[in-house]
Amino acid sequence: MTQAGHKPAMSAGQIWNMSFGFLGIQIGFELQNGNVSRIFQTLGADVGELAILWIAAPMTGLIVQPIIGHLSDKTWSPRFGRRRPFFLLGALLASLALFVMPNAPALWVAAGMLWVMDASLNITMEPFRAFVGDNLPDRQRTMGYAMQSFFIGTGAVLAGALPWVMTNWLGLANVAPEGQIPETVQWSFYIGGAALLAAVCWTVFTTKEYSPQELAGFAAAEGAAAGARPASVQRSAGQFAGGGAVWIIAGAVIAVLVAIARGDSRPAFLGGIEVAQELYVLAALIAGFGVIQLVAAMLRSQGREESGFMEVVSDLFAMPRTMRQLAVVQFFSWFAMFALWIYGTPGVTAYHFGAGDAASAAYQDGADWWSLMGSVRNGLAAAAALGFVVVAAKIDRTRLHAVNLLLGAAGFAAVLLIRDPELLWVPQIGLGIAWASIVSLPYAILAGSVPPEKMGIYMGVFNIFIVVPQLLAATLLGFLVTNIFGGVPIYAMAIAAASFVAAAAATLLVKEQAA
Repeated sequence: MTQAGHKPAMSAGQIWNMSFGFLGIQIGFELQNGNVSRIFQTLGADVGELAILWIAAPMTGLIVQPIIGHLSDKTWSPRFGRRRPFFLLGALLASLALFVMPNAPALWVAAGMLWVMDASLNITMEPFRAFVGDNLPDRQRTMGYAMQSFFIGTGAVLAGALPWVMTNWLGLANVAPEGQIPETVQWSFYIGGAALLAAVCWTVFTTKEYSPQELAGFAAAEGAAAGARPASVQRSAGQFAGGGAVWIIAGAVIAVLVAIARGDSRPAFLGGIEVAQELYVLAALIAGFGVIQLVAAMLRSQGREESGFMEVVSDLFAMPRTMRQLAVVQFFSWFAMFALWIYGTPGVTAYHFGAGDAASAAYQDGADWWSLMGSVRNGLAAAAALGFVVVAAKIDRTRLHAVNLLLGAAGFAAVLLIRDPELLWVPQIGLGIAWASIVSLPYAILAGSVPPEKMGIYMGVFNIFIVVPQLLAATLLGFLVTNIFGGVPIYAMAIAAASFVAAAAATLLVKEQAA
């Protein structure tokens, strides 16, 4: 195992143990995704406020994942390894957040706990992506990420079913006094927190990691077989400064336009269009990216290259071609998924159950049913993930992913077309297949295109293209739903369907490339 050579294959049992922690991670994410809008509405949030309240989730991912990727690349302990210390730390914090969240006494507390919970889950999740790339040879990576996808689906099934099980099997109260979280949600979070910690600990204590020296030996052998890796082109201080100025000006222009549109003397051509204050967040994000580039320009001009900040920013602009192409795919894919998470519960409860009051029994029943449909979706995703291992051997991964995304688009459209809530399991077929594909195939394609010594940082950078569309969704979806669809949340599914179609088209342009 310590001699230089090609990375050996792992057994199915080893891949199982290596991926098992994702069961717990996804239990945490699914409880968050399926119940946070419900908690916010129960604590008094209006439907129009949900998108901006959800901004915590992508914002923490944007900040945390590249940092954790960089740190885990630089970490090594003979006893605890490279990625596993981050698994354990994140799991401990996320479990604590899951215990606190359903006891939030006010909306601002729940919003704050979403920041803590999502940051903790990201600390645990990001190194898991790099973990597969570290441990598996390229020929097994599709299987490795498919196994992660299987556990993502299984964990989501368990988490999605928990509130329904608490109500219908255990008889816990599903309705609480106004402003209080029902017992069903509270106990679902308690059980989920314990399961998350247990699953991650299983992976931590049953899996070994290669040392940096062993990985360097594997990389040298694989590099000699594949030929020399092209050197990345470094962005100059002037290029950073110029790009930063453009982004800052663009952010300032958007902020001014939003201020004019929201002012007392707004232009007449805007008519009845409601310009939400959330668009200020979009302006700040654009300008913030410019500021990051200006800081990088200053550090580069001063020769201060030895910092994690410069390494992350430089790697962002030196991404391999395959990664750039996949970034477009990820953008449209995750924009659609965030629409599902934000507007799924309020959309279904209003459109299929006729319930607009979050304190009503009809709303809580509808929320439970939609959560159960999430379990159906994720159960299908778990089954589809295992199928990908077989199908990917007969069709290239990019075409397979494109087909899966189109099935997902059909699923989003079906949510709108089906009015009988008992038939909402039908759209979950396409959505489940697409979800399994999103969390496995892009990573399998990416892992073979990035340098092994930068696996963690590039997985973290890659996740920027997950959180940026979520940030845009948090700032734009409310505007689009309000002004195009009259504030009816179910029509966010139409936006999601169009976004999946765009992602499928972008997938067909991806060219796999060796690192």
